[in-house]
Amino acid sequence: MTEKQTTVAPCRLEQFVQPCIDSFIQGDNCKVMRLMPDECIDLVVTSPPYDDMRTYGGHSWDFYGVAWNLKRILKPGGVIVWVVADQTKNGNETGTSMKQALFFQELGLNLHDTMIYQVPGTGAKGSNLAYWQVWEYMFVFSKGQPKTVNRLQDKKNKKAGTVSTSAAKQHATGTRLHPEGGTVIGEYGYRDNVWVIPSGNNGDDATDHPAPFPEQLAADHIASWSNEGDLVLDPFSGSGTTCKKAKEMKRHWIGIEIESSYIGMSEERTRQEILL
Repeated sequence: MTEKQTTVAPCRLEQFVQPCIDSFIQGDNCKVMRLMPDECIDLVVTSPPYDDMRTYGGHSWDFYGVAWNLKRILKPGGVIVWVVADQTKNGNETGTSMKQALFFQELGLNLHDTMIYQVPGTGAKGSNLAYWQVWEYMFVFSKGQPKTVNRLQDKKNKKAGTVSTSAAKQHATGTRLHPEGGTVIGEYGYRDNVWVIPSGNNGDDATDHPAPFPEQLAADHIASWSNEGDLVLDPFSGSGTTCKKAKEMKRHWIGIEIESSYIGMSEERTRQEILL
């Protein structure tokens, strides 16, 4: 899609979404999303630029325009995963991430979960007088009640195999009925909302992008909030990680990226065949 095409009036579903499914669009994300019809996206998994901590080709972006467009194009029951952190200036954290979360609520979206992405050993950011900052927010917004919730059940239970009569513990830990009463705690239970995942640019995640999205993080959210055949959007697609994982997990996808140098990188990553 050319920049000239992004200036026309919004078009019907078949005019925009169908030709752009499973592809990257180079351009300003607000201009591109304005062309998209209402309620056409099942899931958004993205990580916008944090304050002015990094520059991406000198581009700026409109948070309020992005938020409004995402709310409009999200299907009822759809989910937005917004991974973000704050810059520290003169010993003062900006709080931008929390302001953004509150604005999404003002637009009428539910703050379904405030999750934490923990990155081991990232060190001091902005001030050597504060404790090491090792996490970022993962805000999960939904338009009404989420239509898809596939909570990941891979947390090792310390008391696996023992019998429990606690209803709360039974629900959280994955159990089966015991013939003499109570339930047997399963080997694995549901995760909590703090995820420890290595940062990008390690192993298979390695790219030339300055702040790559970890593949496991994208994959786990795609698994949690969508099903096969759903349409996943990343309006800050960068090196294409969200779209790459969506393709591998049999979802449809659209990536929007303003920096032209990342488009070729993204297309190459999504072209790679999956070896089983």
